[in-house]
Amino acid sequence: MIYLFAGDDTENKLSAYEEFIKSVSKDTEILKFNRNDFNRDQIESFYSGSGLFSKKSLIVFSNFFEYEETRNFILEKLPLMSEGENSFLFLESKLNKVILDAFKKVRAELNVFELPKMKKELFDNFLLANAFSMRDKLNLWIYFRQAVDRGVVMEELVGVLFWKIKDMLLKKNFTKFTENELKNFIVKLSYILPEARKRGLDAESAFEQFLLEAF
Repeated sequence: MIYLFAGDDTENKLSAYEEFIKSVSKDTEILKFNRNDFNRDQIESFYSGSGLFSKKSLIVFSNFFEYEETRNFILEKLPLMSEGENSFLFLESKLNKVILDAFKKVRAELNVFELPKMKKELFDNFLLANAFSMRDKLNLWIYFRQAVDRGVVMEELVGVLFWKIKDMLLKKNFTKFTENELKNFIVKLSYILPEARKRGLDAESAFEQFLLEAF
């Protein structure tokens, strides 16, 4: 049998691992190894039945998947381990889907503990666009900073502002800006991010400068 305890939620992972170890029968010998103990012949002896131990063992490997050499070796030997008389337990950090699928394929018992992903607070990008259309410099700045703080990418902000200005042109809304001003904004917005990348500039700083200089 193969057991896997993995994930970046270290506290809960270790707690579950320790509870599992306590539940192991006293007749089972627990042998623990870390990456520095890696020995191909020794590991092969654990699942081949040619080991020195007469009674069944639980072999615990810690952080073997952090290194390419040990990772590839273990992935290759997982099917043989699953068929052996001894049990194997892997205590690892966060693993990708390919590795998890390899464990599933040999019907390992998976115990994966992952920290919840931080949910980004939603931001209404149209607040910034509307502030721009009203020539409201104070709120334009406030909404820009809120958007940045909440993780909105510059492509989204540029896109919604481009749409807003284009809509103003189509509706001939020239109460706050002249037609020429709006057309110039459209041109600048169309190349502001590509030009920033070409020159090795920060996209956020480039868009911020555009907003500050717009009016």
